[in-house]
Parts: sequence; structure tokens; C-alpha cells
Amino acid sequence: MAIGSKGLTPSDLDGMDNERLAEELAKAKAELLNLRFAAATGQLEDHGRVKAVRRDIARIYTIVNERELGIRTAPVKK
Repeated sequence: MAIGSKGLTPSDLDGMDNERLAEELAKAKAELLNLRFAAATGQLEDHGRVKAVRRDIARIYTIVNERELGIRTAPVKK
């Protein structure tokens, strides 16, 4: 089973435009920051969530980087 959030699979991310990817990236980074604070204060209950969010961020960066290199294309707006 893949580790990560539902809705952030590579095929789902491939269907998002660049602005939506930037929003998802900002949301994931904010969640990771909150998880780190919770871990530091001893309030974190689901330690696997940190790993999942880190992988989500890496997936988003991969899609963005591949689009910049021309490996993937952004979806066409209708």
C-alpha cells in the first residue's frame, strides 16, 4: 500500500493545474509544520502521518519539476 494522503496520488496530481499544486503544497507544508510542533511537545499520536505528509510534499515537487523539464504537461483549461 502506498504511503500518503488520499487524493494526492501521482495521477490525481497530474490532473491539477499549477496554481492548485501550489495550494496543495502550501497546505501540506503547513500541516507538516503543525505535526512537527505536536511531535516536539509530545502531543503527536499518529507518527506515521509525518512520513505521509513528507511523501506528499515530495510527490508535488516531483510533478512540478517534471512539468518544468517538459516531461509532463499541465492539463489544458477548457
